[in-house]
Amino acid sequence: MLDRLKNEALTTGMLCQAFFDMDRCTVMQHLKMLENAELIIVRREGRERWNHLNALPIKRIHDRWISGYAAYAVAILGRLKAELEG
Repeated sequence: MLDRLKNEALTTGMLCQAFFDMDRCTVMQHLKMLENAELIIVRREGRERWNHLNALPIKRIHDRWISGYAAYAVAILGRLKAELEG
């Protein structure tokens, strides 16, 4: 669902259509979990519920955990390249 929301906000109905193999109740349960985890922000407009990706928690995870591993992997690849060329 986060992949579907990364480019644009979608209503709950739109997400239900995108995940047609799940019933509406299951989609709503997933959305509630994502909202509780602060990975989506929900805005109500009339009867519609618009779901927006909240990328800040994902960025914090990347900055704290992933970026360090990525820098380490790039350093290893640089050393490997130097050894193969040397």
